[in-house]
Amino acid sequence: MMKQILQCAAVALTVGAASGAMAQGPGADYPGSKPVRMVVPFPPGGGTDILARIIAQKLSEQNHWTVVADNRAGAGGTIGISEVAKAQPSGYDIVMGQKDNVVLGYYLYKGLPWNPGKDLTPIAHVAYSPVIIATSENSKFKTLNDVIAAAKADPGKITYGSPGNGTSIHIAGVLFEKAAGVKLTHVPYKGSNPALLDTLSGNVDLLVSSVPSAIGQIKAGKLRPLAVTSAKRSTSLPDVPTVAELGMKGFDVSTWYGLFGPKNLPAPIVSKLNTEVNKLLGQKEVQDSILAQGAEPQAMSVSDFDKFFHKDFQDAKAIVEASGATIQ
Repeated sequence: MMKQILQCAAVALTVGAASGAMAQGPGADYPGSKPVRMVVPFPPGGGTDILARIIAQKLSEQNHWTVVADNRAGAGGTIGISEVAKAQPSGYDIVMGQKDNVVLGYYLYKGLPWNPGKDLTPIAHVAYSPVIIATSENSKFKTLNDVIAAAKADPGKITYGSPGNGTSIHIAGVLFEKAAGVKLTHVPYKGSNPALLDTLSGNVDLLVSSVPSAIGQIKAGKLRPLAVTSAKRSTSLPDVPTVAELGMKGFDVSTWYGLFGPKNLPAPIVSKLNTEVNKLLGQKEVQDSILAQGAEPQAMSVSDFDKFFHKDFQDAKAIVEASGATIQ
């Protein structure tokens, strides 16, 4: 009898130990007291940077985590993505990517040491944003049709700044030129903020930008919005017409933002991050903060974001080829 009792006790201890091991598996106590680095692949002040800091700050405040935004700009955002693609899959190096660098960059920058479809793990979709075409308050252009008329009269004279070659915003500019039948001169910058500053000072005629990067100066009256490139008007700028409304029917170009980690990131860590980000996106305070920046908050499950991302990646090649965009 005693032998049976001892055997049962041994089994119980074994099961308990196994259960404890499972509970302490990958991600069980993530992130603990260790800081999480959220790479921002553009300079401070742009749309990606603003959204990343909103999410990083709220994750830190509400979960008592330490999430630090780290700007790593260059090469249309692909340098920052590269850092995370080659990082250890621990969950302590993630990146706020977007359509520009995660999807389009692969088809525009030859020789990238990573393939987004294979070397990144989609974690959480955060928001999407139309692209805006704007000009300085002192500009002679009052409407987008003014720009088109001037560009047809003097091809190549009108300049527009973008966050860089190969970004979805650059692609939007090229597709707009094709749709309008005009020739503009593209001036690439290392992020939205430098392009914005040069537009305000008159060094370039137009700014093509995400709404979050431009909305502050629009609300301040220093930047005149001419049109958004999405199929419907921006929630944050309801009075600004779409390119399609101005005669280019079917024109629809927008960008999106989401968190990614390295490949082989453990599923429990991915699930935990996705759950916590989606909780934030369900809060009115966070929604209002994102909307105030001109973006549209949009939560997705891990599965839905994975499917969305891979489809967009597959479709991007045709978009890049249709635009004729090149890296200069």
